[in-house]
Amino acid sequence: MKFRKATKGDVTAIVQMIADDELGRFRENFQNPLPKEYYEAFENINGDNNQELMVVEDENGLVLGTFQLTFIQYLTYQGGIRAQIEAVRIHKDQRGTGLGITMFQWAIERAKERNAHVLQLTTDKKRPQALNFYKKLGFIASHEGMKIHFR
Repeated sequence: MKFRKATKGDVTAIVQMIADDELGRFRENFQNPLPKEYYEAFENINGDNNQELMVVEDENGLVLGTFQLTFIQYLTYQGGIRAQIEAVRIHKDQRGTGLGITMFQWAIERAKERNAHVLQLTTDKKRPQALNFYKKLGFIASHEGMKIHFR
């Protein structure tokens, strides 16, 4: 298994994994070719040094999983850095193989390398299996998240 930053050529595989999800299938627009908005978003992410869109590939170059790390500099915690992990997805053929654990172990080490003092995530309450998975990894539900959707 190889961890690497995503390239433009990975966008289709990433979006396919995001859309292959009980919630993603209703909010994504996976088609071939992909709408240009996905490529525009990729360029914005790729051009930001505080964003790392990662893929995990097998020995044949097949993308098996993906996640995005964001490093947020702030003034609290004496100018600390908060790492956020989002859009964690695993190809449907790889679910249940332990790949998710490996991905999170890698992400935790990467956050430490970037001197983050915390790694946080959000998960939809409609995903109880994901919530249990994160708890088994040591994540603690320490805060209540809130949102306002604009569209």
